Amino acid sequence: MKAAKAGSPDFIRGTGTEQFLNYPAIQMDSRKAEGMRFKINLSTPDNGEKFVVEMSNATLTTIAGYQADDADLTITIDRRELEDIMIGAAKLSDKVSAGKAKLAGNAQVLSQLASTMVEFDNWFEVLPGTKKQAAALPKPELLQDDATYYEGP
Repeated sequence: MKAAKAGSPDFIRGTGTEQFLNYPAIQMDSRKAEGMRFKINLSTPDNGEKFVVEMSNATLTTIAGYQADDADLTITIDRRELEDIMIGAAKLSDKVSAGKAKLAGNAQVLSQLASTMVEFDNWFEVLPGTKKQAAALPKPELLQDDATYYEGP
Protein backbone atom coordinates (compact mmCIF):
# COMPACT_ATOMS: atom_id res chain seq x y z
CA MET A 1 0.00 0.00 0.00
CA LYS A 2 1.34 3.43 -0.94
CA ALA A 3 1.14 6.33 1.48
CA ALA A 4 -0.49 9.54 0.21
CA LYS A 5 1.99 12.34 -0.38
CA ALA A 6 1.40 15.71 1.29
CA GLY A 7 -0.46 17.92 -1.18
CA SER A 8 -1.83 14.97 -3.15
CA PRO A 9 -5.62 14.73 -3.66
CA ASP A 10 -5.80 11.71 -1.32
CA PHE A 11 -3.88 13.53 1.39
CA ILE A 12 -6.02 16.68 1.03
CA ARG A 13 -9.27 14.71 1.18
CA GLY A 14 -8.04 13.03 4.35
CA THR A 15 -7.08 16.34 5.97
CA GLY A 16 -9.67 17.91 8.24
CA THR A 17 -11.00 21.33 7.31
CA GLU A 18 -9.63 22.84 10.53
CA GLN A 19 -6.15 21.50 9.75
CA PHE A 20 -6.37 22.93 6.26
CA LEU A 21 -7.41 26.33 7.64
CA ASN A 22 -4.44 26.28 10.04
CA TYR A 23 -1.98 25.91 7.16
CA PRO A 24 -2.24 29.56 5.97
CA ALA A 25 -1.30 30.63 9.50
CA ILE A 26 1.97 28.75 9.05
CA GLN A 27 2.60 30.28 5.61
CA MET A 28 1.81 33.81 6.76
CA ASP A 29 4.53 36.42 7.25
CA SER A 30 3.36 38.22 10.37
CA ARG A 31 5.38 41.33 9.42
CA LYS A 32 3.20 41.68 6.31
CA ALA A 33 0.06 41.28 8.44
CA GLU A 34 0.83 44.15 10.83
CA GLY A 35 -2.28 46.28 11.32
CA MET A 36 -4.62 43.91 9.45
CA ARG A 37 -7.89 43.01 11.16
CA PHE A 38 -10.64 40.90 9.66
CA LYS A 39 -12.88 37.93 10.30
CA ILE A 40 -13.98 35.32 7.77
CA ASN A 41 -16.80 32.86 8.42
CA LEU A 42 -16.58 29.56 6.57
CA SER A 43 -19.54 27.22 6.41
CA THR A 44 -19.57 23.80 4.72
CA PRO A 45 -23.26 22.83 4.68
CA ASP A 46 -22.75 19.28 3.34
CA ASN A 47 -20.99 18.21 6.54
CA GLY A 48 -22.27 20.88 8.94
CA GLU A 49 -18.86 22.38 9.76
CA LYS A 50 -18.53 26.04 10.70
CA PHE A 51 -15.39 28.07 11.29
CA VAL A 52 -14.27 31.60 11.88
CA VAL A 53 -10.83 32.65 10.67
CA GLU A 54 -9.63 35.81 12.39
CA MET A 55 -6.67 38.04 11.59
CA SER A 56 -5.64 40.28 14.48
CA ASN A 57 -2.35 41.22 16.10
CA ALA A 58 -0.55 39.85 13.01
CA THR A 59 -1.84 36.37 13.89
CA LEU A 60 -4.25 34.17 11.96
CA THR A 61 -6.49 32.05 14.18
CA THR A 62 -9.10 29.44 13.26
CA ILE A 63 -11.95 28.59 15.64
CA ALA A 64 -14.05 25.52 14.84
CA GLY A 65 -17.78 25.32 15.53
CA TYR A 66 -18.25 29.07 15.67
CA GLN A 67 -19.43 31.90 13.36
CA ALA A 68 -18.70 35.55 14.10
CA ASP A 69 -21.66 37.94 14.09
CA ASP A 70 -19.39 40.73 12.83
CA ALA A 71 -17.53 38.81 10.09
CA ASP A 72 -16.14 40.84 7.20
CA LEU A 73 -16.76 37.94 4.80
CA THR A 74 -18.83 34.76 4.91
CA ILE A 75 -17.97 31.89 2.57
CA THR A 76 -20.47 29.07 2.09
CA ILE A 77 -19.19 26.07 0.14
CA ASP A 78 -19.61 22.30 0.38
CA ARG A 79 -16.54 20.50 1.68
CA ARG A 80 -16.40 18.48 -1.55
CA GLU A 81 -16.15 21.70 -3.57
CA LEU A 82 -13.64 23.15 -1.11
CA GLU A 83 -11.40 20.13 -1.69
CA ASP A 84 -11.05 21.11 -5.37
CA ILE A 85 -9.71 24.48 -4.19
CA MET A 86 -7.46 22.85 -1.58
CA ILE A 87 -5.98 20.54 -4.24
CA GLY A 88 -5.49 23.45 -6.63
CA ALA A 89 -7.85 22.03 -9.27
CA ALA A 90 -10.13 25.09 -9.07
CA LYS A 91 -10.22 28.65 -7.77
CA LEU A 92 -12.78 30.04 -5.36
CA SER A 93 -13.86 32.53 -8.02
CA ASP A 94 -14.63 29.60 -10.37
CA LYS A 95 -16.81 27.96 -7.70
CA VAL A 96 -18.64 31.24 -7.07
CA SER A 97 -19.23 31.75 -10.82
CA ALA A 98 -20.58 28.19 -11.10
CA GLY A 99 -22.94 28.77 -8.17
CA LYS A 100 -21.16 26.18 -6.03
CA ALA A 101 -19.96 28.72 -3.46
CA LYS A 102 -21.38 31.93 -2.05
CA LEU A 103 -19.54 35.00 -0.78
CA ALA A 104 -21.26 37.56 1.39
CA GLY A 105 -19.40 40.67 2.50
CA ASN A 106 -16.02 42.12 1.64
CA ALA A 107 -14.14 39.65 -0.58
CA GLN A 108 -11.08 41.97 -0.47
CA VAL A 109 -10.09 40.38 2.84
CA LEU A 110 -9.04 37.32 0.80
CA SER A 111 -6.63 39.52 -1.15
CA GLN A 112 -5.32 40.93 2.13
CA LEU A 113 -4.75 37.42 3.42
CA ALA A 114 -3.07 36.34 0.17
CA SER A 115 -0.69 39.32 0.40
CA THR A 116 0.75 37.91 3.65
CA MET A 117 1.58 34.45 2.28
CA VAL A 118 5.16 33.36 1.71
CA GLU A 119 6.65 30.17 0.31
CA PHE A 120 9.20 28.45 2.44
CA ASP A 121 11.35 25.35 2.40
CA ASN A 122 9.33 22.56 4.03
CA TRP A 123 12.61 20.85 4.89
CA PHE A 124 13.95 23.70 7.02
CA GLU A 125 16.13 22.72 9.95
CA VAL A 126 14.18 22.49 13.18
CA LEU A 127 17.33 22.60 15.30
CA PRO A 128 20.34 24.65 14.18
CA GLY A 129 22.97 22.50 12.48
CA THR A 130 20.63 19.62 11.63
CA LYS A 131 20.10 20.43 7.96
CA LYS A 132 21.98 18.03 5.74
CA GLN A 133 24.96 19.79 4.22
CA ALA A 134 26.17 19.22 0.69
CA ALA A 135 29.03 16.75 0.58
CA ALA A 136 32.41 18.47 0.53
CA LEU A 137 34.47 17.87 -2.57
CA PRO A 138 37.73 16.00 -1.95
CA LYS A 139 40.90 18.05 -1.99
CA PRO A 140 42.55 17.78 -5.40
CA GLU A 141 45.90 16.66 -3.96
CA LEU A 142 44.26 13.56 -2.45
CA LEU A 143 43.43 12.37 -5.94
CA GLN A 144 47.14 12.02 -6.69
CA ASP A 145 49.37 9.20 -5.52
CA ASP A 146 48.33 8.57 -1.88
CA ALA A 147 51.75 7.17 -1.04
CA THR A 148 53.28 10.60 -1.57
CA TYR A 149 51.16 12.04 1.24
CA TYR A 150 51.27 9.16 3.70
CA GLU A 151 52.60 10.31 7.04
CA GLY A 152 52.47 7.03 8.87
CA PRO A 153 53.75 6.27 12.40
